[in-house]
Amino acid sequence: MKTLEEVLNGIKGADRKAIEEAQEHMDSLIKPLGSLGKLETMAVQMAGITGKVKNNVEKKCSIVMVADNGICAEGVAGTPQDITLIQGMNMTKGICGMGVLSAHAGADIKVVDVGIMSDYNNDKVYNRKIKYGTDNFAQGPAMTREEAIKAMEVGIEMVGLAVSEGYQLIGTGEMGIGNTSSTSAVFMAITGESAERAVGKGGGLTDEALVHKKRVIESALKLNKPDPKDPIDVVSKVGGLDIAGMAGCFLGAAYFRVPIVIDGVISALSAYVAAQLNPLVKDFIFSSHKSKEPVYDLIFKELGMEPFLDMDMRLGEGTGCAIAFHIISAACAVMNNMATFDEIKYDQSYRIDIRK
Repeated sequence: MKTLEEVLNGIKGADRKAIEEAQEHMDSLIKPLGSLGKLETMAVQMAGITGKVKNNVEKKCSIVMVADNGICAEGVAGTPQDITLIQGMNMTKGICGMGVLSAHAGADIKVVDVGIMSDYNNDKVYNRKIKYGTDNFAQGPAMTREEAIKAMEVGIEMVGLAVSEGYQLIGTGEMGIGNTSSTSAVFMAITGESAERAVGKGGGLTDEALVHKKRVIESALKLNKPDPKDPIDVVSKVGGLDIAGMAGCFLGAAYFRVPIVIDGVISALSAYVAAQLNPLVKDFIFSSHKSKEPVYDLIFKELGMEPFLDMDMRLGEGTGCAIAFHIISAACAVMNNMATFDEIKYDQSYRIDIRK
């Protein structure tokens, strides 16, 4: 298994030659220049990832990190904590939102236990449990630095496994009650953003409970004093095992040169953490939908990205990735199957590039 250090040092950026060739081919297709917008940029980005102008994403899966969060003890979540285990198991049955949408997209799901607080009997779950949930970071660090690194290495391992099995497109997902608190805390620690702007209601809180959630996170940051220049320190002190695991997925995708999709706010924060560790990671990331959590927009601004779907979704789990798979596949179909002006033997000198 690759270590975090090996992966961080082994990531190379996008293949610029392949990008140039892909853009040239895209511009030769029988359509006005740039007329397919983001579908074109997706197809060209895919070339930079794989080194090939034409790509297929027929075999796809989402890697879902499941873990409990000790911060739930502070009453920051409106959902019972045992839902982490229940929904984690439901994902293996295909009966939750993530399961239904993945099946519709023809995508598989790899459910990974990195920190469920309970034991269970389910051979469809990849048991990579680091510990039985994080500690309550309102009382001290969520985990040790070593545990955070181990969780990241689980993400790297899972992407490596997926690539070895022939998967061409990877999504990210999570299940962990209380993880919007961890997400806001990590982002606030790194950027200095305020709780007023970065903390939302997650799966559902009253206005009064939201005020309490903000106070708990602010107090925890003062107590733990995470180093904003050290993302691993931040994740270990106020993050979650699911966040660390997904950050490892984004790093692993960049290392193994496979496209990977951001889902909702927890996934976006994990991508941000990965990009803090190695900025080249962003070359390999596709967005999906816009989350309703307030910190989501702040994260994407920091990443310099924007979602390409806005469907008022806030479920998480990886549901946005399952929908995005259809769009990314469509982008590849454009690159692969449209004819060029040369192929239809038609003069294209009339075209004006309105992108400029």
